[in-house]
Amino acid sequence: MQDIRTLKKTDWPELLQEINDPPEKLRLWGNPPIEGNKLLAVVGSRKYTSYGSEVCDSLIQGLVGYPITIVSGLALGIDAIAHRAALRAGLQTIAIPGSGLSTTVLHPHSHRDLAGEIVDAGGGLMTEYDDEMPSGAWAFPRRNRIMAGMCHATLVIEAEKKSGTLITSRLATEYNREVGAVPGPITSSTSEGPHMLIRLGAALIRDSHDLLELLGLRSEGHDTLFNTDDLTDEERVFIKILDNPCERDVLIRTSKFDISRANAVLSLLEIKGLIVEQLGEVRKTF
Repeated sequence: MQDIRTLKKTDWPELLQEINDPPEKLRLWGNPPIEGNKLLAVVGSRKYTSYGSEVCDSLIQGLVGYPITIVSGLALGIDAIAHRAALRAGLQTIAIPGSGLSTTVLHPHSHRDLAGEIVDAGGGLMTEYDDEMPSGAWAFPRRNRIMAGMCHATLVIEAEKKSGTLITSRLATEYNREVGAVPGPITSSTSEGPHMLIRLGAALIRDSHDLLELLGLRSEGHDTLFNTDDLTDEERVFIKILDNPCERDVLIRTSKFDISRANAVLSLLEIKGLIVEQLGEVRKTF
């Protein structure tokens, strides 16, 4: 049986009490954010790509051992990927669904098991809605203000220009919170949102070091944030070619991948800190 209770205001995330339109109450299933942790909202497209999924997982894995709680909305797509990556990394994760917390109405219904895993791992679910309140389109913008308001920073991974994801980043800016965005392939519609945010002043997030800086935490400064033994077959192709640095177009032709996929893989390798493009050449960083 679910143990859902009303969270005392003295136990609310500190930053949430500062916004101009705080909720009247917060219902909690599980545990609140760990006191003293930095809270990072991770949001993105429901129609994510393999690039977005891999980037999300890699960035969160790079936060292992830091006092960080990952906050997201339990939704399909990047939200669920962020929650699961946090669970694998041993980081606390908090879900803010756009519905009540009763499993009879929890949205999306397919993520009831994920919700249980979050609670079992020491995280929790929070909402301002009554326990049996079903989801509705009106509920999600209000949910987003809680995510943006309670977190020290918001990270956007893949979003189309008119995506609801951008509501969270806009609210974070209004609340004077930090906003970061992950660049993506210019050929992908899901890169339009992050690229627009970066042009408007959001921090460009290339790796977990950038993410730690966004949160005001000190990075331990590893040369790379990724174990090269865990490379995909596609990534290995590029790393092998880059035994000798070369121009991007030569690299893509040599790989024999189509341009769109090649750029996606190269972007991911840059996010992981394994390659860098300087003075017209792409080279390995290790």
